[in-house]
Amino acid sequence: MLGQSHAISGALLYAATAPFLPEALLGVQPRPSEVLVGTLLCAGAALLPDLDHHDATPAHLLGPLSRGLCRVVGRLCGGHRHATHSLLFVALTGWGTWMGVTRLGGGFTLGLTFVLFALAARALHLHPPGHGLTAWVTSVGLAGVGTATVAAWFTGIAVWLPYTVCLGTLSHLLGDCLTRRGAPLFWPCRRRFELVLIRRTGGKLETRFFVPVMTVATFAALWFSAFAPRLATG
Repeated sequence: MLGQSHAISGALLYAATAPFLPEALLGVQPRPSEVLVGTLLCAGAALLPDLDHHDATPAHLLGPLSRGLCRVVGRLCGGHRHATHSLLFVALTGWGTWMGVTRLGGGFTLGLTFVLFALAARALHLHPPGHGLTAWVTSVGLAGVGTATVAAWFTGIAVWLPYTVCLGTLSHLLGDCLTRRGAPLFWPCRRRFELVLIRRTGGKLETRFFVPVMTVATFAALWFSAFAPRLATG
């Protein structure tokens, strides 16, 4: 799947489950504003499994530095769609995020928030076309504004950031299971799980059907999980 598709699927999964899943797992019910922020952060987290690909969205985040990092991750993980596309990776990203926010505090939390916002901005094409300086500055600028907003108004983000990262990475795996090659969910077991609905990445079925449908579904889910409750109580 394209980075845009993964980002939208992450946003959709977060928005659709916000009314019940955070309370069931964390014992907290996110405020409407937290649902909006969490949806964007989950869209960014949905790109993290592609850290193993030298030309995926994460590779374009910091130019040569991020491309080099993705090449190293890809080699260490056995190539694209191996270790980082497993449930073990989902668990490790969640655990790593939890360790970071509890042991390293606000610096780690805001740093990760910035990265996730920047990934979401790039994947959702919230910048001028291409991978040039203008696109990079726009993505970084939007991420900076988002991070500053979180720092000022969302002091409880550390509670639900690990959950958001887990949900985003999980959505990526589910999306890749709909394509050829699937995903090795139980890596290091090599068996791949797939239910092929998207036969070609970037094809018409993905770009003209799945992306528009998921986009509309995301906005509908946001309405019911964030805006509608506010109107009902107001």
